[in-house]
Amino acid sequence: MRAIGLILSLSVLLRLLVTPMYAQSSKPNIILIVTDDQGWADVGFNGATDIPTPNLDRLARQGIIFSQGYVSHPYCSPSRAGLLTGRYQARFGHDCNPPYQKNDSTVGTPLSETMLSEVLQDNGYRTAAIGKWHLGDHPSLLPPNRGFDHWFGFSSGGMNYWGQPDGDHKTVYRNQQPVDPQELHYLTDDFSEEAVGFIQENRRNPFFLYLAYNAPHAPDQVTPAYLEKTKHIEYGGRSVYAAMVAGVDAGVGKIDSTLLANNLKENTIIIFLSDNGGRAEHADNRPFRGHKGMLFEGGIRVPFLITWPAAIKQSAKYPKPIISLDIFPTVLAATQSTTSKNLQLDGTDLLPYLSGQSDEVPHKILFWRSVGGFEYAVREGNYKLYKSSYKDRKLLFDIEQDPYEHKDIAAKYPEVVKSLDNKYQEWNRAMMDPQWVDPHPENIGKEAARWSNTRRASLPPNNN
Repeated sequence: MRAIGLILSLSVLLRLLVTPMYAQSSKPNIILIVTDDQGWADVGFNGATDIPTPNLDRLARQGIIFSQGYVSHPYCSPSRAGLLTGRYQARFGHDCNPPYQKNDSTVGTPLSETMLSEVLQDNGYRTAAIGKWHLGDHPSLLPPNRGFDHWFGFSSGGMNYWGQPDGDHKTVYRNQQPVDPQELHYLTDDFSEEAVGFIQENRRNPFFLYLAYNAPHAPDQVTPAYLEKTKHIEYGGRSVYAAMVAGVDAGVGKIDSTLLANNLKENTIIIFLSDNGGRAEHADNRPFRGHKGMLFEGGIRVPFLITWPAAIKQSAKYPKPIISLDIFPTVLAATQSTTSKNLQLDGTDLLPYLSGQSDEVPHKILFWRSVGGFEYAVREGNYKLYKSSYKDRKLLFDIEQDPYEHKDIAAKYPEVVKSLDNKYQEWNRAMMDPQWVDPHPENIGKEAARWSNTRRASLPPNNN
């Protein structure tokens, strides 16, 4: 009996010794990291050899890489709208980047849409949005009114990296107050440091951190320290771009170290992805065809990973198609969050598929629509139909046999083209027309810009 008592006492002592420094909620923390215009091959875990991304590569080894991870749109704002609502952004007319309209609450992700942050906030999570917003400039559409307790960032689609203001939407705010530019150094580092501070302040609470870097989006600006990491790249434009990615990776390393130091790593879900394919200049989307703005794989297939040491296996690749819309329902399931709202999400909870409970495909069919359907794509099984303005025709690819979209087989399989096109048209009838046109024609191509301009007469004056 004495021996048993001694063993029990030692067991209790051992549990006390390994108890985390800070009591951890049973609910997992969520860190959603989004980069801007980063190419498929601009991370080591997808084959980059010129850009050093050791911290992202370590996360990839600790979790699951989605080898067919898609986003719901080929450029910035619409992709983010789908990500945070878990719904095809075409459902609410968010097909284009919004023009700057500080005084118009209809330009941006509408308040009728529920964001992931709002549901998590209602379920006891502390929430923060750090970095680029780009989902509306009206005060009612900014993070403090979209379920975020803390906001540090800017509302526009891009900004210089030194934090120098250029209008309200290109000014860094901390909650409702503009930040003195003298307090800023290099935005990538500033956002990383703010994220670290938020984690430390909320280490005793479950938290949701939405960290949306503007790197490596233009303008191409970087510190000498990060440029030193990529000085081996002869082409100057690629070297600067790569250094911007290295800056993000350094920030991810700081965040990971903070989690470890506070005994939070085990029960924290980290999701990393780019908002769309890499931009045409300097990024590397190989081996896939196309780039940002296109619905070829290079415009919508992105570097994408998830880690959750407490629940998800390590060093794995998930080979079936998933989409950024899946993040919302997956996080709801992981956090056991509930809501009385009828969300009607388009994404799928990935946990049964990642755990091996289901060997089915998460999605039988996926859709993409850009600029109100001037371009669109649909993937069902191995087949992908792409109505391309660049080629001015409908293209069909077998993604399993031809993942790089080199062989258009539309003429060979007209019945498949017709079937997929009919399914797209049926889906599209349930969508909403674009509520504004893109202020940057270079995002959508000259032909799409001319097409979208014909819509201006039917839109309110403030929305074009």
